[in-house]
Amino acid sequence: MRTWVYNPHVGGVKIRPAVRLRTERRIRAYAQAHYDGKFTRLDIRFRGALCYIDAYTEPRQVVPLHLCRLRYFGDEEAWTMAFYTYSHEKYEPCVFGNGTFQGTPEEAFEIGAIYLKS
Repeated sequence: MRTWVYNPHVGGVKIRPAVRLRTERRIRAYAQAHYDGKFTRLDIRFRGALCYIDAYTEPRQVVPLHLCRLRYFGDEEAWTMAFYTYSHEKYEPCVFGNGTFQGTPEEAFEIGAIYLKS
């Protein structure tokens, strides 16, 4: 018999267009309020259950800074995230500041924004 085990970094629910729009607005509003001047533009893109957040810090920058990847499970206030590690050049599962695997898009941006603080 197979036992189902919840893994916050696998699977998820496809992000509907209305959720995509609200999520992108939330991330952009948070970034503008807290990191204005630290980036020239953000690239927020969605694919299935995932939301990728990248930032550009120079006007002509071609390759973005990968900040983080969010995973959606159906609750707009409880996403999971993976932090982009440049040492391994991949997204690594990450806990939020509250010590759990679930948090808001704004909290995820705050963690990924470590790359914008330099």
